[in-house]
Amino acid sequence: MRRPVFPPSAAEPVDVRIELVGAEGDGIATAPDGATLYIPDALPDELVRAEKLRRQGDGWFAPHSGVLRTSEARVSAPCAHFGACGGCVLQHWRDAEYRAWKSNLLDAALRRAGFADPKIEPIQVTPPRSRRRMDLAARRTPQGVVLGLHRRASGPSSAQRIDGRVTVPDSPGTICDLTECHVLDPALFALVAPLRSVLTRLQSLRRQASVIANLLDHGVDLLLRTDAALDRADRERLIDFARSHRLVRLSTAPMQGEAEPVVVLQPPRITLSGITVEPPPGAFLQASREGETAILQAVLAGLPEPMPARARVAEFYAGSGSITFALAQRVRVTTWEGDSAAAAALRQAANRAGLAGRVAVAQRDLARQPVPAGEFSGFASVVLDPPFAGAAAQMAQIAAAKSPRVIYVSCNPAVLARDARVMHDAGYTLLAATPVDQFLWSARLESVVTFAR
Repeated sequence: MRRPVFPPSAAEPVDVRIELVGAEGDGIATAPDGATLYIPDALPDELVRAEKLRRQGDGWFAPHSGVLRTSEARVSAPCAHFGACGGCVLQHWRDAEYRAWKSNLLDAALRRAGFADPKIEPIQVTPPRSRRRMDLAARRTPQGVVLGLHRRASGPSSAQRIDGRVTVPDSPGTICDLTECHVLDPALFALVAPLRSVLTRLQSLRRQASVIANLLDHGVDLLLRTDAALDRADRERLIDFARSHRLVRLSTAPMQGEAEPVVVLQPPRITLSGITVEPPPGAFLQASREGETAILQAVLAGLPEPMPARARVAEFYAGSGSITFALAQRVRVTTWEGDSAAAAALRQAANRAGLAGRVAVAQRDLARQPVPAGEFSGFASVVLDPPFAGAAAQMAQIAAAKSPRVIYVSCNPAVLARDARVMHDAGYTLLAATPVDQFLWSARLESVVTFAR
């Protein structure tokens, strides 16, 4: 346990009213001395007793020791891990208020980018237990292997009193050992307990490991990263596990390095807009089928009309084709993707489907070598779905090329505000903005935004 260093007066409890919920899901209040307090598990207009613990940005992280006046919008969180698990931060908020807050994340991002009074489409919300991608951390402890998500460092259940003061355990490596989950598809969550058991017996897990599991068309594709090399006994244990739980493929890799299949029991395939793709181990997929559908609808709605079949669209950060094949039903697509395995899977799927004349695939590190503006000639639209860090380098080239229509798929409102500012300053207008909540109860938001010159 660590004891934060601060002036003795900083730890005095204060009763404060929560003014709003901030971008990370914490309640925000103002202390009597004018300091901004970030208070987890607190809702607007609630009165809570909070205690400054440590500096956080321009204010203080201040867990509360009790809600003195409860909001009418507070509900019982369905999951026993709420408050400790870092996956969900807003299960305690009523649906109507929660959805309005999620939509406001997109509204606020676009206003920061310079677009006054943006029109936000109705939010598309994915249902509970529909997430088809599982990304877990594992750690060996004296009590056994824990497997789950990292604990929420600012979570109220992380805070404890020691010698009369509130403190929290160090967050690095602290994992919430999952025994239930209201977000994951049941087919994925069913693997957690038996996976924990087999990890306990692996010699290749010395201290830590990670698990990525994708639910494909005919079963689960699992990638295990460990901090030591597998021996023969470990491989046999993993093969038995894959067979017992009917995985389509189980691959392993060092914590940093290329994946190697240990066993393939069925071809690992997923259907994307009617095209069969064999994604690489640990491949990026949209978090849910419902979220993918909502994103595709918004992207296709953003294309200019009329759109001749021979029209060309440039797509950046294409992955294994989550958006590509929906576009290819209407236009010719030239794609760029930085990951070699994903680009190869996309190219192979397009060729097998007879789409070589409509889908061109190029591998390129778009952060280090963005496609220059001079290569945009002839494209009717640009579509991009960048990673969490956004597309700063590529956005500058898109703006310089004066592309007539730009459709940006974002999973990070803060970065969207930065990249959308480039569009605003280059003279683009905002045509549509659709929030898609496929990261249920988290502070993250997917969105599709269409810009036009």
